[in-house]
Amino acid sequence: MKIKGKKILVTGAGGFIGSHLVEALVRMGANVRAFVRYNSRSDYGLLDAVSREIEDEIEIFAGDLKDREALRDPVAGCHIVFHLGSVIAIPYSYVNPMDFVQTNVVGTANLLNACLGANVEKIVHTSTSEVYGTATYSPIDEKHPLQAQSPYAATKIAADKLAESYWRSFGLPVAIARPFNAYGPRQSARAVIPTIILQAVKGDKVALGSLHPTRDFTYVEETVEGLIEVARSPESIGEVVNIGSGREISMGDLAQLILSMMGNKAEICTDEVRVRPEKSEVERLICDNAKGRELLGWKPEMSLKEGLGKTIDWFKAHVGAYKRDYAV
Repeated sequence: MKIKGKKILVTGAGGFIGSHLVEALVRMGANVRAFVRYNSRSDYGLLDAVSREIEDEIEIFAGDLKDREALRDPVAGCHIVFHLGSVIAIPYSYVNPMDFVQTNVVGTANLLNACLGANVEKIVHTSTSEVYGTATYSPIDEKHPLQAQSPYAATKIAADKLAESYWRSFGLPVAIARPFNAYGPRQSARAVIPTIILQAVKGDKVALGSLHPTRDFTYVEETVEGLIEVARSPESIGEVVNIGSGREISMGDLAQLILSMMGNKAEICTDEVRVRPEKSEVERLICDNAKGRELLGWKPEMSLKEGLGKTIDWFKAHVGAYKRDYAV
């Protein structure tokens, strides 16, 4: 499927991955609609950080996924829909799980219903590696059991299964993309890589949660390329496809690597406030991306050190835009 000239809707366009996806689609010649969460400040999230050249090419819709009427006009006439809109902060899901249910589950149902009868050619529903929970085997392929180790993960599993059911029940052309941990410029300071960099720049200590869990990090531009390839591939309909690097690193080793690259000698310590409940901690995530390579021809090429270098440089240049408290 071609991207150039297609009318494409991106929900969650004001988020980290969403804003980078919007940029990439505009550069590819797509007619992009961006759905962002309405607020009284006319704040479009991270879309406010894109260049004026990109911004002028975007049609922005402000609304709420929980309101089914708000999705009718954005979906109408679209060829492709990328659904990234969700509440994502895992610690907040322990505090207000119903917000996650309403946005991630009900909001996804509203979007799928809006797409029914709208002649949408492809819907890319964006999942998360958190749905796998701690790896029972590794690397993790798409057949790995789903384990809800946080309210956030539970709502994403429910949303994934809703998307799958709309393909099986109604023939809606849905594909499920499952990114592992994306990172890069503009990411929220709640995420681990930005919080390490920003704490190191502004202080002599880096406070993190548990240091032993491992994660699989993919630079955001390559994550976006994976999402676009899911949209382009006719074979991805009805499929789940992992988007990850196939490498893992512990949080402690990640912090040491970043500090070394920055030439920084900050002390790494554990902050109990940042530690997840014992049974909720996902101990290990590492992606098996063989299906993505075979089905999509997608393969991440950037090394972790190269991606971290780009990310460190960006955050050093934009440190003033972030608050002092980097609690995750």
